[in-house]
Amino acid sequence: MKTRISLLLYVAVLLVGCKNETKEAADSNSQALLPFNELVENYYQEGLERIPLNATMAGDTRYNDKFVNFLDSTEIEKSKAYYSSYKEALKKYNDSTLTDSERMSKAILEWECDLNLETFQFKNFAYFPIDQMWSVNLKMGQLASGASAQPFESVKDYENWMTRVNQYLAWLTSSEVMMKKGMTAGYVLPKSLIVKVMPQLKEMTEPDLDKHLFYSPVKNFPESFSEEDKNTLGEAYADMITSKIIPTYQKLYDFMSTEYLEAGRSSSGIDAIPEGKAYYEHQIKYYTTTNMTADEIHQLGLSEVARISSEMEKVKNTVGYKGTLKSFFSYVRDNKQLMPYKEPQEIIDNFNAIHERMKPQLEQLFINKPKTAFEVRRTEAFRENSASAEYNEGSLDGTRPGIFYVPIPDATEYNVHQDESLFLHEAIPGHHYQISLTQENMDLPSFRKTLWYSGYGEGWALYSESLGKELGLYTDPYQYFGTLGAEMHRAIRLVVDTGLHSKGWTREQAIQYSLDNESESEAGIISEIERYMANPGQALSYKIGQLKIRELRTKAENELGDKFDIRAYHNQVLETGCIPLAILEQKINDWIASMK
Repeated sequence: MKTRISLLLYVAVLLVGCKNETKEAADSNSQALLPFNELVENYYQEGLERIPLNATMAGDTRYNDKFVNFLDSTEIEKSKAYYSSYKEALKKYNDSTLTDSERMSKAILEWECDLNLETFQFKNFAYFPIDQMWSVNLKMGQLASGASAQPFESVKDYENWMTRVNQYLAWLTSSEVMMKKGMTAGYVLPKSLIVKVMPQLKEMTEPDLDKHLFYSPVKNFPESFSEEDKNTLGEAYADMITSKIIPTYQKLYDFMSTEYLEAGRSSSGIDAIPEGKAYYEHQIKYYTTTNMTADEIHQLGLSEVARISSEMEKVKNTVGYKGTLKSFFSYVRDNKQLMPYKEPQEIIDNFNAIHERMKPQLEQLFINKPKTAFEVRRTEAFRENSASAEYNEGSLDGTRPGIFYVPIPDATEYNVHQDESLFLHEAIPGHHYQISLTQENMDLPSFRKTLWYSGYGEGWALYSESLGKELGLYTDPYQYFGTLGAEMHRAIRLVVDTGLHSKGWTREQAIQYSLDNESESEAGIISEIERYMANPGQALSYKIGQLKIRELRTKAENELGDKFDIRAYHNQVLETGCIPLAILEQKINDWIASMK
């Protein structure tokens, strides 16, 4: 899974208002007089100011001291005006006057404006500001560690973070206000999710400064700092934590662990809240960038589960296992031979070794490779128990590497049978190739370098898992079973996500279906099901995108015959960046026609 401030982490952040009222008030007619490339650049630059964390993640330091409270009603109105004004401005540009690239940018920007304006029809972004996996408080904790995108290299950097934290704490306070309003209106998280949020909040009330996450930068001052600067900043951070951070988190914890928990709903799906059915339809479009219905996706999922189960049976027979497929899941999951490590660093080293093994074959599949550096790191302790493996993109200028985060709560219990497919997905050629090549493409306008459409991005990453044999991996049957297990996991998501949110499935039904059809541990499956409950529709994007990219590859292979070049096909998919699947399909169809 890749995390990104703009879409994947928390949908609500897209609705942040712009602080610059003169820009927001700009008349759409005057915008239309601009050259098209200036219009889209203005959209991007205003967007960075509206969502300052996006700028930080991109390596743009201008807004490192800003955190916009996107729960504020004034900011929401500004945001509506922002999207509406650009939607109107785009109407002034005739497609016949634009280049191919500009026409694609126009189509993407229209999609962006329409989808975000549609989001305003629903109250979910405001009434569900915090959950156990997707909300901004988790990203802020990651930045607070001092080892992420927020820089801590100068005194000014340390001061910027304190200013940003002050604004962030206002958002935390607003979150409690909005959750109370949500309780009155019938918008409350399921109890099973609330109890997962509580320890995350409680950890931030740690009174021992040396153990507090937000004190981490003080323990890692640059050597160039004077003793006076160290003392001054150390005292300021200590005061910030004891007098502001701990009380704010404690108050929110007290609310969520009592009043909010008591009000928590027993239902599992989003269709149980007001306008839940319509919201889920919106989420499907939002994450898959298709017009598929929940029923269509559910049936597709059932079909894929059956197909992959058949392939799994073949692997089971290959290794000589005589029991049922379900018992083989337990055999693989509990096989101590597949848990060879004692220290977390051994697991990190194994991922780096996978990278080395596949390097010679990458040349056969890809024309371009990223210049941005890449690292594998262990997930931070404060979120490790509830985190999935994930990728954090490098900075736009390439100075900050792309990072593949691996949660390792207990190295002795870490099972390696999915490591090859996991690396292909989260790292290379999955998220690292797709995101870095997009960011490094000088032909793309700025706003397209940081876009994230889950159907495309997660679809590409899951498609990348299928390239294992072509990259010299999956020679071990258990690693191949691992990739089938990973694909099965995504196929099951089509069934259980639609089951939970459109067919009345309970959390327990979804857990049992997963247990019956995949090798994940029960604890892992529970965490996954609760992830789907927190963010309806996101889990659909992986398989829908993968199947579309594979479908387009097969079509190109069949229609081009000897003219088909896998390197050229991958370049076509990657060169225009993260785009809605409908736009990608049209692009590949045009390419096939031109090659004929």
